[in-house]
Amino acid sequence: MPYEKLEITTPTPVLSWANHSLGSDETKMAKNMASLPFVFKHIALMPDVHLGKGALVGSVIATKEAIMPAAVGVDIGCGMSAIKTPFTGEQLEGKLKKIRLDIEAAIPTGFNENKEVEKSVTNWQRWGDFSDLHRGVQDLQGKAMKQMGSLGGGNHFIEVCVDTENQVWLMLHSGSRHIGNNLAQCHINTAKELAKMAGNKLPDPDLAHFVAGTPEFQAYWHDLQWSQDYARVNRDVMMARFKRIVEKHLAGGKATKPLLEVNCHHNYAEKEIHFGEDVYVTRKGAVRAQTEDYGIIPGSMGAKSFIVKGKGNAHSFCSCSHGAGRLMSRNKAKNVYTLDDLIEQTQGVECRKDTGVLDEIPGAYKPIEQVMENQADLVEVVATLKQVLCVKG
Repeated sequence: MPYEKLEITTPTPVLSWANHSLGSDETKMAKNMASLPFVFKHIALMPDVHLGKGALVGSVIATKEAIMPAAVGVDIGCGMSAIKTPFTGEQLEGKLKKIRLDIEAAIPTGFNENKEVEKSVTNWQRWGDFSDLHRGVQDLQGKAMKQMGSLGGGNHFIEVCVDTENQVWLMLHSGSRHIGNNLAQCHINTAKELAKMAGNKLPDPDLAHFVAGTPEFQAYWHDLQWSQDYARVNRDVMMARFKRIVEKHLAGGKATKPLLEVNCHHNYAEKEIHFGEDVYVTRKGAVRAQTEDYGIIPGSMGAKSFIVKGKGNAHSFCSCSHGAGRLMSRNKAKNVYTLDDLIEQTQGVECRKDTGVLDEIPGAYKPIEQVMENQADLVEVVATLKQVLCVKG
């Protein structure tokens, strides 16, 4: 569906690809964002839009000469990685549980970290810049090294999927871990302090911003780019381990060449050109979808996921959704659904089926087919995947 312009009175328009009207809290958040003087052109809301902190999750905000660290969020560089393998669905038969147990043994989840730092991590060139990061994280390099190649918690996951042509895909979702979170918090606090000192009357303290050209802006931008690189490499390290596990079970340990590789952020900011002007684009729960960009739009475990190619839609600032989007909060999902519901909704998927992952039940998310229908003008579907194995963070 094409976008609709929200009927709200703000200095900057809000364009929405969601097929539902926003709730009062979401509308207020959209109004707050659209009332900021440095927002460029309009704000774009993706079809999976829902309540966030400061800015709506599923929003794309282009700004001139300013950036809001809380709008980028605390999981800097969070995103997806996927590879299409030469294996077929039949080769997985009878092996899924063993593969899952091997993944859980090889890739730390939740707050856990690797016991040893592997060579590919030690060799990452950007460790040399660590001393230039915010002083508040200078005691965290050891932890950051041990966490590179770890999944984290929440809605982060590792999945084996099969597409409609019975081809096996490996897919995972993770970000910049503890170090990215800490860097984000340090800079969000600085932005809030500056706003307080300047007597800025912000509609929401989480919309505190840095002005381009200031030392605070430079420091944040440097740490933001570093964290985004960390997140990307974190996914690469996990994917290499994940691929070796699958090859052990399906190819006797023989290395194979991926048929397609995708690695994309969906919580980040970059400098881009839109409508002929240089702007800072913050994608909070959105994927870049320029022409020829490959992206990943996952559904919930037990639902479909999609590999897409961007159509370069200028009105969305060349963006698309980053998933299905939550219908209900984690706490509400735990109160509404039972363990039996989880077992029923994840039928046919090799995954944990206990109350610890009840908040990630498919029913807590919007129907992914509807989300995809709403953004037919933003992306084309390259592959439709179905999860057969899921490891949750």
